[in-house]
Amino acid sequence: MKLENIRPVDIEKRSFEIITEILGDNQPDPKVAHIVKRVIHTTADFDYAENLVISPDAEASFAEAIKAGGVIITDTNMALSGISKPALAKYGAEVRCYVADPEVAKEAKERGITRSAVCMEKAAAETRPLIFALGNAPTALIRVCELIQEGKVKPALVIGVPVGFVNVIESKEMLLETCVPHIVAKGRKGGSNVAAAICNAMLYKMGGRD
Repeated sequence: MKLENIRPVDIEKRSFEIITEILGDNQPDPKVAHIVKRVIHTTADFDYAENLVISPDAEASFAEAIKAGGVIITDTNMALSGISKPALAKYGAEVRCYVADPEVAKEAKERGITRSAVCMEKAAAETRPLIFALGNAPTALIRVCELIQEGKVKPALVIGVPVGFVNVIESKEMLLETCVPHIVAKGRKGGSNVAAAICNAMLYKMGGRD
């Protein structure tokens, strides 16, 4: 086995070159290739070249919200940790997760619903442009879709990539039926790392990377 001798600063660049080579004739649309390839880079899963659904207005709406000092709402602290804070800070934007909020936990227990769903209701009270980046809890995505249908929230973008088996596919189908800008990983695959990777791909394209 021959190992590649690559400088640390060039590892990511080489990784993307390898991804492009492996994709071969199955290259994603150039307009969204940076998103698709960043997700593949994060997961080493080439299924994302086929299952990511990105609405035509998704990235422009994301950029507009970020430049307006918007807030990204995640359903896990893992996704929150993975999204580039320096990139957001350049635009006065931020990322928040309410899942560890004691009041959220208390309300969820009293109502017999998940904390993730209550978090989405709390986020709906935000007055700044909202972006939802949901990679774990289908109950969070379902509640966001319900809030959209009820006219209680109008997000700039919903990234719906929860992973798992219970109501995962159904929650993504609910999002696809809405009229809001969206990025969806069809099927059961997804995750907090995927949600963060999608956000970072768009932030880096905006020039938010040092």
